[in-house]
Amino acid sequence: MPLSDNEVIIYQNALKQVSDISLNLMAVKVDNHPGEFNLWCRELAEICLYKVNRDLLDEAQFKPLNKLIELMKLGASVSQLRMSCIAPWPFYVGFLQEQAEIHALEERSRLLIFIEKIKATPLAEMINEDRLAFAGKHSSGHDTAVYNFDVEWFGGTKGAKAFHNVLAQYPELLDTALAHIPLTGEVTKSDYQAFVRDFKLAFDKIGEKATLPPATRLLAMRRPDQFVVLTSGKIDSICQGVGIPRLGNQSFDDYFTALIGSVRNMAWWRQDAPEDEQELFLWQHRAILLDMLFYADKQTAENSNYLKLLNKPVKVKAERAAGTGGRRSKDTAAMLVDRALAAEDIPEHILAKRDSIVAEVEKGKKVEDVLNLMRMIFG
Repeated sequence: MPLSDNEVIIYQNALKQVSDISLNLMAVKVDNHPGEFNLWCRELAEICLYKVNRDLLDEAQFKPLNKLIELMKLGASVSQLRMSCIAPWPFYVGFLQEQAEIHALEERSRLLIFIEKIKATPLAEMINEDRLAFAGKHSSGHDTAVYNFDVEWFGGTKGAKAFHNVLAQYPELLDTALAHIPLTGEVTKSDYQAFVRDFKLAFDKIGEKATLPPATRLLAMRRPDQFVVLTSGKIDSICQGVGIPRLGNQSFDDYFTALIGSVRNMAWWRQDAPEDEQELFLWQHRAILLDMLFYADKQTAENSNYLKLLNKPVKVKAERAAGTGGRRSKDTAAMLVDRALAAEDIPEHILAKRDSIVAEVEKGKKVEDVLNLMRMIFG
């Protein structure tokens, strides 16, 4: 397949950066010489990230090196997303399975399964941790015994301050918007337009303007078979890959007509539901999983907030801000504990200590820490 106009531009821009670090690149022993643009971008990105001897670089060379890395990540993403436009279902699902490890598909799946269980509950009725999980903002309140996944997979919203102000103060208004999107069946343009209308009205309550990325997070959590999550860092890649004009923060109409319209015309999206159980799960989340066609490497899965919290616990000051630690309400503590105690490996003598565990979690302790302490004392 010949390069697209966008791929040609990426290639030409990459050559401009290579000239300043050509000797450093030539010093790297390379055994793999891919002929496809996608694989070439991935190979060159890996060389720049992990194989170039940075001790031999002059300070002025780091700028073109980092620029080249970003171009290669963009090139790989654009190429893979471009292929998705013509890929049949077997090719698409095969790629997802091939990328499962570096894209942390297992952990992403745990998030999707969790969201599936809670999404029928209004945001206004969710505990804060669940609400933030739905909205895509990680916090220290996401106890690893209950939230065994990074809630920011597919697209985090931590930087969307106005959105989180609305979520904290007026979640019922966001519920009104989401109610226009049916949980099953076709999502029509009028359904989407009604969502956008009420989503924007919610921001009027705080005197701010609604932006597109956090809206796409809510939509994709509610209907992962229909919608794709956008972030500022992914917009260029997906628009160039799919071949549509660049979307901006206010491009609500173009998101549905151009991007989602393009996705719905792709062969893999139009595939009938498969019989295989594992494939069926991927099919039920096929639109949101387009996220796995963006560039990733061996560090991507390791950067999970869940793994960081699990493997490198740090002491944090208790904060009063929602979702950042401190005391929990009794109802919230009880819900978190009950979820953890529902695991099959919890012995009876630990189950009998439920009220004591709830009391400790209510004080702000992590469920996992309390359970481990109970095991040590009563094991």
